Amino acid sequence: MTGAATLVLAATLAACGGSSGGGKGDGAKADATPAAADSAAPTSPAGTPAAGATTAAASGKVLMPTGPAASLNKVRDTAAGPIFSTKVTGAKSGVTGQVWVWLPPEYNDPKYAKTGFPVLTLYAGGQSNGYNTWTDNQLPIQEEDERLVKDGKAHPFIMIMPVQNFNSDEKNALDCSDIPGQPKMGTWMAEDIPDFVRANFRTVKGRDGWGIMGASTGGFCSAKLALQYPNVYKAAVPIDGYFIPDSGLWKGHDAEKAANNPDILVTQGKADVKMYVTAGGANGYEKAVVTNWVKKAVAPVSIEYYEQPGGKHLTSDFKKMIPDTLQWLTKQLAGPAAD
Repeated sequence: MTGAATLVLAATLAACGGSSGGGKGDGAKADATPAAADSAAPTSPAGTPAAGATTAAASGKVLMPTGPAASLNKVRDTAAGPIFSTKVTGAKSGVTGQVWVWLPPEYNDPKYAKTGFPVLTLYAGGQSNGYNTWTDNQLPIQEEDERLVKDGKAHPFIMIMPVQNFNSDEKNALDCSDIPGQPKMGTWMAEDIPDFVRANFRTVKGRDGWGIMGASTGGFCSAKLALQYPNVYKAAVPIDGYFIPDSGLWKGHDAEKAANNPDILVTQGKADVKMYVTAGGANGYEKAVVTNWVKKAVAPVSIEYYEQPGGKHLTSDFKKMIPDTLQWLTKQLAGPAAD
């Protein structure tokens, strides 16, 4: 963060100014869409505990997987281990969508067999229909995490990367929300996907090990979901995001839109979450959108603002943010724990 202005807000500021809009100009789409897995097959990646494992004692730090185990198909190798894919059908939302999973190498190390790991959910820019840019080598967050782990600067995170839409029409996107008459994406993302993670992987008990991050459209999603579900997420990183829902699907549903509007949610003083919110220094409009929103934060929300020197709204600049964001999340979230 050297050379850039960093502002820490205790979030005691009263809401000020009018609503600030935001644009999307998202980074590039992933090169290919991995094939969906057959979620009916009761298999799991090597080293993943089988379904039926019992949970830790109520006083423990580790939540063991409860099952049933999902079928996870390997779709890509990274220098830090494979990325898997599956389809998750949510019991609460009724939504079925594709989710990618990366397990840090430590997860399958026998030394960590009884260790729970923190979870980082990642949301993409663009419409993210059938892809998630965090699975692509344009944003090599998995390799960077493992490098930082070896340097003692970051936690080994379980990374969960869901789709966000089921069509490519950004003007009618699902806004990571439960829009009336549409798939309940907000419930799927913030309730069903965490349930899927807890069913399949060893995690840190409670919200202390759960973070959420996204760039551009994913920044909107990460800010919104953290404010709506502070019982699930302790920390969020919206990278170069916007903060007003703008889907055409909200037409005729003003009250529901307001309930899913981060520009309003951040002023309500209800969410005890920490955020690291960024803007590109070369984009005056984006800086205004982000800083105006940051000023509206009301405690117990706590926001740290970072301005990337010369940053533009590009995937190549989002990539440069990975080391700082992982280290910030590591400071906010609980690391691997064993009982």
